Order: sequence, then C-alpha cells, then structure tokens
Amino acid sequence: MKASLDTNAVIHFYRADLQEILFDFFHDGVFIYEQIRNIELKNHGQDVLDQIDTDIEKGKIELYTDEKLKSQFVFSMFMYNVKENRQLYGSGDLGEVYAISLAQTIGAYSLVTDDIKQGGPYMSLLQFEDEVMPFTFADVLLLRYLTGDADEYQTVDDFNAINTASDLHWTLKSQVANFIRRFFKSPYKDEDKRWIQKLIAEKNIKVKHKFVLLSKLL
Repeated sequence: MKASLDTNAVIHFYRADLQEILFDFFHDGVFIYEQIRNIELKNHGQDVLDQIDTDIEKGKIELYTDEKLKSQFVFSMFMYNVKENRQLYGSGDLGEVYAISLAQTIGAYSLVTDDIKQGGPYMSLLQFEDEVMPFTFADVLLLRYLTGDADEYQTVDDFNAINTASDLHWTLKSQVANFIRRFFKSPYKDEDKRWIQKLIAEKNIKVKHKFVLLSKLL
C-alpha cells in the first residue's frame, strides 16, 4: 500500500520516534504535499521538522510539489480535487484537504490522519463513495499487529508512546472497539469489510485469537 500523510499523523509518529512504522507498513511509499511541509508542519511540528526533512532527502517520504504534479500532467486534477474538498472540509482543515486531494490525484489508496472529529476527513471518508481509505495511527498499529509484524506487547507499547508523545488522551481499548466496529461488526462501507476479509485470507490471520491476546493487556 501507499499513503498520503496528513499533518497530525506525521507529527504523532515522529514525536514518538516511530516513523519507521509508516515506511515499513506502507511499503509502496508515503507522500506529502509541499504546503503541508512548508506551512502546516512548520507551524505545528517545528520540533520534528528537521527529522522529516532528513527523511525527505533520503527518499523515505516523497514530497509532491506543484512542479512535480505538473511534470506528471496531474496538476489540474489536483487543483480540482482541492477545490472540491475545500467545499467539504472548510478552510480550517487545509492540511487535510491537501492530503486527501493528493491521495485522490496520485492514486494513493490510503490516507493517514488522526483527525477523527465528526465532519473531518476520517469520518467523512468512511461514509463517502471514495476509493481513499482513511487510517488513524491506531488503525495502522492494529493492522500491523494482525498481519504479524508486531506482537501484542509491542502494539501496546507503541500505542502508548504515540499517545503520550502527542498528548492525545486516546485509549487503546476504545480504538480496538472502533476498529472492530468499522471492519467487522457494522462497517460504513462494504469495501472495508471485503478489504479486511481479503487481508485475513491472504495472511491466514486468526483474528479472534489475536484480539483475545490483545484484550488481556487492556
């Protein structure tokens, strides 16, 4: 999978020094739009900006500039997506608008955002007819756990590290409940259910067993 990164998600992973999870999980690449780097991250993530810039220079994060979009002949499409998304999310969510628009333009299947407020990008994309799937940092950790790339202890430790570093006040128990509800009990989209079922079959995941082990630590 490849993913477009929203401002808050980038900051949260980097503040906990767990950004490698993003690069390992989204092995087809992670991307950010230049104005997220130049404005949003500069204003809200100054403490981790040098690390982010280093990873951009190393090629771990692909920075999409207007010139790059023009060279790929998709700049007009990107601007159209920005215009449409600004009508949905408003000027207060400009970072989210850019992240979603970039995902739609370059065909990134995933958006990583921790903006889970009603009407925000995460909840809206769960309900819209859109090919972009939103994931929070907790979703990424849980998917990594289910696919066997981390055990239940590492998952709890990493969740706590990100939660503490960014002062989010989330609980893993509630995030597990949200994850189960989204993908298993009452999915917003049939596509999400089919996607997780395909993943389970491909990886031969014992879902119930995995969640039992994790629940013992919550």
